[in-house]
Order: sequence, then C-alpha cells, then structure tokens
Amino acid sequence: MKKVFHAANKRGHNDLGWLKANFSFSFGSYYDPDKVHFGALRVLNDDIIGKGMGFGMHPHDNMEIVTIVLNGALKHKDSMGNDGIIQKGEVQVMSSGRGIMHSEFNPLHDVDTSSLQIWVFPNEKDVTPRYDQQSFTDVQKLNELTTIISPDKNGHALWINQDATFSIGEFDAGQKFQYLINTPGNGVYIFLLEGSVIIDGATLNKRDALGVYDTSSVTIETTAQSHVLIIEVPM
Repeated sequence: MKKVFHAANKRGHNDLGWLKANFSFSFGSYYDPDKVHFGALRVLNDDIIGKGMGFGMHPHDNMEIVTIVLNGALKHKDSMGNDGIIQKGEVQVMSSGRGIMHSEFNPLHDVDTSSLQIWVFPNEKDVTPRYDQQSFTDVQKLNELTTIISPDKNGHALWINQDATFSIGEFDAGQKFQYLINTPGNGVYIFLLEGSVIIDGATLNKRDALGVYDTSSVTIETTAQSHVLIIEVPM
C-alpha cells in the first residue's frame, strides 16, 4: 500500500470575500507541483459561497464535473438548457465533453452555501455534453457508505465518463469498516468532511485527505462522529 497525506491546513486558499475556496490540488493561481492530481482526480475545491453570490457563465470542456452541496443550495444554469436548484444532499454531474457554458449561484439570502466541486479526467475526449442530478438523502444510512457515483450506467447512482466510484457516509465514533477497491489498479482519495479517523496508522481530522493506492482494500476506524467521502479513480 502506498499513501499520500494532504493536510487541511496545507491546501491552497483563495478569499474573495463572497467566495472562500480551499484547493486540494493546483487550481487557478495556486500551484503545487506535488499536488497536481491524484490519478484521474484533478480538482477538489471546497467552496463557501456567500449569500446571493456566485459564478457567472463560464466555459468547461473535456472534464467530468461533480458538485456536492453540503449546506445551502446552488442555482445552476447551462448552455444545454438546464436551469434549476441543487439542494443540500443532492449531487450534480456534468460531462463537459466538447464544451459547455454554465453558471452557479447561491440563491439563498440568509445562508452561505458550502459545496464541493470535483473534476475527474474523462476516459474519452469530446463526448456529447450531459447533465444529471440526484438526491441521496433518502437512501443514506448511518454507519454505512452510500455510492453516489458509479461506472454502472444502469445502477441507482449517478455516472460519469470514467471508471470512478464516489461513496459518502456518516459514522458514529468507534466504527471500523473496510472499503474494497472496485477495479484492480484504482486508487482511493479519502476526504474527511467532519470528524476524526485512522487509516493504516494515519490520523485524519476535519478536511484532511489521504490518497491510497497499490492495494485492494482500505480499513477506516472512526475516533469521533465522522463524515467521509471516498473517491475511487484510475491511477
């Protein structure tokens, strides 16, 4: 097993007043040659968007984009004709493919929005752009992982154009569970949203991350009530 640890306080940071962003990987003006990507995982931005504020129309291409709303809401509009709101507990996927334009705003005037935007390199370039979103609040169970992204296009989770699996779960303290790698050769990037866990001797606290590869499984022990995101990607 090989590991790479990313401390929360060593992430890139940008504070625009209305936007407070933390970058797990090089993004925009933040560049760290040791944090360009983890396998096919290219971007993990941890954003707090101020009340009524957001990003105007801007382009993307040839990237699989996953947005997870942790608190508040995001209003989305794009060049494919999609126009709606992503609520807390919902996940959005976009295959930007040969090119899209989209905007994202916090439609609320009393709550800041906390969200993750995650980019994954696609397994094929210049695909037809696509959009989907889904709520997982009704299927999540305490002390269990819920698959929110899966390579299985006929499954209950969302899918992207990559052999990637995203799983999320909330766990009580004192839990011990194992994550089995779905595709041999893939690695997992474990991002701790809340709490404290131990993974193969490494302790993670809130917003710390651990990338693990060259293994078939990972065992996670919670030492506090924890909220865990696991991103499995080709290396």
